[in-house]
Amino acid sequence: MTGTDGEAGTREHGRTETEEERADRMWGELIQEVRVAQTGVQILFGFLLTVVFTPRFPRLDQTEHTIYIVTIVLAAAATGALIGPVSLHRIVSGRRVKPQAVRFASWLTFTGLVLLLATLASALLLVLRVATHDEYVPWLVAGVVAWYLACWFVLPLWTRRRYTTD
Repeated sequence: MTGTDGEAGTREHGRTETEEERADRMWGELIQEVRVAQTGVQILFGFLLTVVFTPRFPRLDQTEHTIYIVTIVLAAAATGALIGPVSLHRIVSGRRVKPQAVRFASWLTFTGLVLLLATLASALLLVLRVATHDEYVPWLVAGVVAWYLACWFVLPLWTRRRYTTD
């Protein structure tokens, strides 16, 4: 394939690949990314499921019980969103809809990351409240959330804007 924008599967700059090749590549990259997030959220969710069975759980105050319930629901939702791409792929595999599946799986993954961020913030709030009972806990949690936002969203969006060419 030689070089004009009008030819199928070519671009003036970047990769030369068909829509299907691009979808295959993007799917592989997405699944690698999901594996990292899936593992973390599944371990966290599993741990959170056991908290209710500890001797100290009944002694938590109502606010801490509420934070726990919010945290466990967020973890369940994040787990569902981050496992969703696997189910999506399995159900639509062989149906010639990979480009659309990649878009939906990407949306699920992004949603899962946002839910994971909320889960981690909520879990951190619960643990620090129980551990310290100090008024600075919300500030610590806010600082960690700001760090997550910087690492997970601000830096990638800045990089995208700074280095993406038309």
